[in-house]
Amino acid sequence: MSVADLVIDGFDRIQQVVRGAVKGLNEDQLATRLADEANTVAWLVWHLTRVQDGHLADLEDAPQVWTEQGWHERFALPFGPEATGYGQSADEVAAVRVSAKLLTGYHDAVHDRSVAWLGGLKESQLDKVVDDAWDPPVTLGVRLVSVLSDDLQHAGQAAYIRGILLKR
Repeated sequence: MSVADLVIDGFDRIQQVVRGAVKGLNEDQLATRLADEANTVAWLVWHLTRVQDGHLADLEDAPQVWTEQGWHERFALPFGPEATGYGQSADEVAAVRVSAKLLTGYHDAVHDRSVAWLGGLKESQLDKVVDDAWDPPVTLGVRLVSVLSDDLQHAGQAAYIRGILLKR
């Protein structure tokens, strides 16, 4: 197995969990909070996809799918196209009210772009410094693991919320 195959497998797993987490949920269920100010399935999936889109676009030195393919306009969220969910308020989390189809459409588009770029990934690239604002500087390999970890955690949270919603 190549390093590209390994990383792609990780992103494939995120996509599978995302699809399962939103499948069959309506917009109200996707926007349900289990507690005051808790994250919702819709926000979690939007956020994890924005994180993947933003970080991989930076690594690829390409525009984000969010703006390049018009997803920002389709979502029509009340915040700018640069928003990824990081540091958002409870009101902003609540503003992510969209359909499962829109969420998976955007996620699939980001996944497709990610897999296309990752398909050419070589082991020799993993040590390239991509962010020297940290000590130690962040390498491409560390950034990919960070995105995989963050996205899998959020996808798991969305799946957990789904399970509780369906048991109610």
